Amino acid sequence: MSFEQRQASPPLHKKKILFICGSLNQTTQMHKIAKTLPEYDHYYTPYYVDGAMELLRKRGALEFTIVGGEFYKRTIQYLHDNRLTIDYRGQQHHYDLIVRCGDIFVPKNTRGKRSVLVQEGMTDPKNIRFYLIKYLGIIPRWMASTAAFGMSDEYDKFCVASDGYRDHFIRNGIDPAKVVITGIPNFDNCKRFFNNSFPHKNYVLVCTSDMRETYRYENRPKFIKHCLEIAGNQQLIFKLHPNENKERAIAEINTYAPHALVFASGSAEEMIANCDT
Repeated sequence: MSFEQRQASPPLHKKKILFICGSLNQTTQMHKIAKTLPEYDHYYTPYYVDGAMELLRKRGALEFTIVGGEFYKRTIQYLHDNRLTIDYRGQQHHYDLIVRCGDIFVPKNTRGKRSVLVQEGMTDPKNIRFYLIKYLGIIPRWMASTAAFGMSDEYDKFCVASDGYRDHFIRNGIDPAKVVITGIPNFDNCKRFFNNSFPHKNYVLVCTSDMRETYRYENRPKFIKHCLEIAGNQQLIFKLHPNENKERAIAEINTYAPHALVFASGSAEEMIANCDT
């Protein structure tokens, strides 16, 4: 090859990875994974959908999922605060790898591409919707929430938290050859949460769920009364789920547990580190 030919050859570029975010927990995990891959170019996007699901999203019908507006706002704020490169909907580049923490929606422009799915946390209990998805496929995966996590099969490798979760996902029907035990970035060093500025200690902590927001039944008054029985004379603190109806939840707690403290934001991990129960 002549000198002129060598000069005309295109420069070598780093391979590109698109990190698909979602909740703040998912977004921070994507960022932590990216930090271990400095040899690649990183791009980030809030979770997104297409087709009929995009029409539903625009009409506000998917606010209870990770493509809802509040999740989008928190993700964008985090990406801006950390000066990360945003490629919304992954449209600017051809990507060599897709990394995500959820597969209840799989956008068309990510299908068939090399991808890795990373478990974000605990999964919901199986319900009738899970079995309808697994055996009949007659309802979309998002209707079973994280009970159907991993069931898209739209990934090359599935990184899971533990041996127990590996067995759990395989029992759900996921290809064992794709499952790799790696741990979860946000929860592999829980000891660090003991060093925190949360002002309360020695209390009973209640972390609520978004069951009602995801169309499942919960008797919240009965649940609060049960928490009061567990707490006895100890201080009771409620940490609300980021996806739940805060006004309704706070009103219910004020009615049935008026002396309890309620936090709609803050680090649940630090609150867990400081509690007795």
